[in-house]
Amino acid sequence: MSRLRYDPTALRRVTAAGEFGRVAVLCGGDSSEREISLLTGQAVLEALRGRGVDAHPFDPRDLPLGELTHRRFERVWIALHGPGGEDGTLQGALEYLGVPYTGSGVMGSAIAMDKLRTKRLAGACGVATCEFVVLRGPQDFDAALERLRLPLIIKPGTQGSSVGMTKVTQAGELPAAYAAAARLEPLVFAEPCLPGPEYTVALLQGAALPSIRIETPQTFYDYEAKYFRDDTRYFCPSGLASAAEAHLGRLALASFEAVGASGWGRADFMMDGAGRPQLLEVNTVPGMTGHSLVPMAARAAGIDFAELTWRVLETSFARRAGEG
Repeated sequence: MSRLRYDPTALRRVTAAGEFGRVAVLCGGDSSEREISLLTGQAVLEALRGRGVDAHPFDPRDLPLGELTHRRFERVWIALHGPGGEDGTLQGALEYLGVPYTGSGVMGSAIAMDKLRTKRLAGACGVATCEFVVLRGPQDFDAALERLRLPLIIKPGTQGSSVGMTKVTQAGELPAAYAAAARLEPLVFAEPCLPGPEYTVALLQGAALPSIRIETPQTFYDYEAKYFRDDTRYFCPSGLASAAEAHLGRLALASFEAVGASGWGRADFMMDGAGRPQLLEVNTVPGMTGHSLVPMAARAAGIDFAELTWRVLETSFARRAGEG
């Protein structure tokens, strides 16, 4: 059985599509983000094929992962969002199979998927993140209200795309908000609702792309605002002064490093009342749909969508099959 060796120095620029070999675009799955994963996968598949890559869709809900080796796929472009695709589970399976893949490895994926551990690690590395209270049940509601004050944001600990999140403006709304998050998983926490604005920084092969400022008429930047609404506004360039832009990029890279992420991804921030960026989360498999943020930032840096998918696929070369 071969296994993968991680070597970031092995990352290289690819000039011919044939160097990638046969590529599986993993998308779909069975998480709460299946719908978005399928959209991401289709967009990536079309872009890679447009550049001559021998790319094929692969939905692990319908096919066992062992088929990757049986069908002689040489590498994987991971377009699976949420638990099961973005949390280290899939990455561990691909390590076992010896199939190189895009983006972060097992540890970075698992830690980044856990918003609380991300906050703790990033905070220890000097990246500011707002206070929080873990909600284990109604017994913790009063503590959250007293320490954080209204309004609050209630979040499940490991979901993506704002799934299960609720803004609470009155104490009486807290039980229902907690229940909505707890239906998805047992780890739930509360954060203060910062005044904003919200910024995101895409990361690609060790560099920060131009930041994006997000404005939405929704209560917050929720699932609908992220993927389907046309009245969400994006500003790229974000309008930050050059020094502030550079500072935000450094914070994004530091956050990525703190959780052990690699290859490509995104770090999200909200400004507090004093205009200081507070880390919200790190995303290791961001969406690649028509409303997605990483392609938007890449365009601002002169990288079109097809080139972006190509460069993400290049990150798979940092993981090479070896004996042992």
